[in-house]
Amino acid sequence: MSSEELPGREIPGSVGLPFFGAIADRLSYFYSQGELKYFTTRMEKYKSTVFRCNMPPGPFMARDPRVVCLLDALSFQTLFDTSKVEKRDVLDGTFVPSTAFTGGYRTCAYLDPSEPNHAILKGFFLSLLAKKHDQFIPLFRHAMSALFSSLEDELAAKGTSSFNDLNDVMAFDFVFRLLCGVAPAETSLVRDGPKSMDLWLFGQLSPLMTLGIKYVPSFLEDFFLHNFPIPFFLVRSYYDKFYSAFETHLGKLLEEAAELGLQPDEACHNLVFLAGFNAYGGMKSVFPALIKWVAAGGAGLHVRLAAEIRAVVKEKGITPAALNEMSLTKSAVYEVLRIEPSVPYQYGKAKQDFKIQNHENSFLIKKGEMLFGYQAMATRDPRIFENPDDYVADRFVGEGEKLLKYVYWSNGRETDDPTVENKQCPGKDLVVMLCRLMLVELFLRYDTFEVESGKLLLGSSVTFKSVTKYSN
Repeated sequence: MSSEELPGREIPGSVGLPFFGAIADRLSYFYSQGELKYFTTRMEKYKSTVFRCNMPPGPFMARDPRVVCLLDALSFQTLFDTSKVEKRDVLDGTFVPSTAFTGGYRTCAYLDPSEPNHAILKGFFLSLLAKKHDQFIPLFRHAMSALFSSLEDELAAKGTSSFNDLNDVMAFDFVFRLLCGVAPAETSLVRDGPKSMDLWLFGQLSPLMTLGIKYVPSFLEDFFLHNFPIPFFLVRSYYDKFYSAFETHLGKLLEEAAELGLQPDEACHNLVFLAGFNAYGGMKSVFPALIKWVAAGGAGLHVRLAAEIRAVVKEKGITPAALNEMSLTKSAVYEVLRIEPSVPYQYGKAKQDFKIQNHENSFLIKKGEMLFGYQAMATRDPRIFENPDDYVADRFVGEGEKLLKYVYWSNGRETDDPTVENKQCPGKDLVVMLCRLMLVELFLRYDTFEVESGKLLLGSSVTFKSVTKYSN
């Protein structure tokens, strides 16, 4: 059946009474049901992957919480079409943090491609990454060497090692060295960079989280966390500290931005956001997920990955071309990005009336409606992926590569490229390469490893329990 022949259907679902419906949905989302059940129960109730609901935080945050929810691989793609949806101030969906957190500027991530500064800023980011491409591998290998050294020391001393803590230090070190050309420890930050950025990130994202603090009743947490955004002045000293360090050491990058017509302070705030929110924040999520799922693959997968990695490295060294020849390693990374995307939510506001479709029906979207996609379900669409809830490391090997167009972690299809006209992550290819490189560094050192995993505010917690060193 072609898309033109799909039967039309009115979008099902309910947002309840004004104000009270949004509060009830928020309590269900964060507490009584939880994120996944919140969506699955509604999908089953309405017998549709497209339906209406409310998305937190709700009415006190000055944005309409009503959305059209998209939970399948087909309808989700609508969110990438900027001819149909506006991406202005939708990064955090139904909540928009104060621009005080970004120096009074709406940074590139909050701009729609139709806004003039979007093309200037994103073009600047893409050019910056292209110019620094030869630094990616040596800088990341240096950072990973320090991480694994600390991990082994902690395992020897305590029997366990928190990967997240070590990963935060590694990620901040890599990003700062890449942009500023100096180690954070050699600046005024000393070792406070990760902690300062964590508090700055929390200040912006807290209304979208739940803390789960023991002995704090959920209604009390909900009242304070989801009704009142954290004011910037509480984290200002932390932001000022790492902003000052970036401003001091960005040097030539700010000069290049000025040549494009950007004011130095606007360029600096945008680069800090790119470094802190996009890069560091993303690495806090994606690398623990990578380790968690590859660990879950067990010793059998580890043997196969180690064999492939060691054979290619022995013959061709560690280069982008060599990484691209590691078919299983590539697939193992893509599968992590599919099953646990670092940014599970996408939003867009309809610019006009248009139709969308899932596998069974077409639906009319009205101009001005907010569309919300929950990627963690869209990329587990059982009509696209066999055994979608299972981590299948070789899913994208050979013919499986055809499924990459349904991997959406970067705010676009994995088969697409970021441009100034779209909202796809400018560092998309870099993230994929660094994930592959992390596995290379891991299996050049170890034959296998065991971890224990759980949940954090941002992504998964991962604790190493053991590593078996490689004796070559």
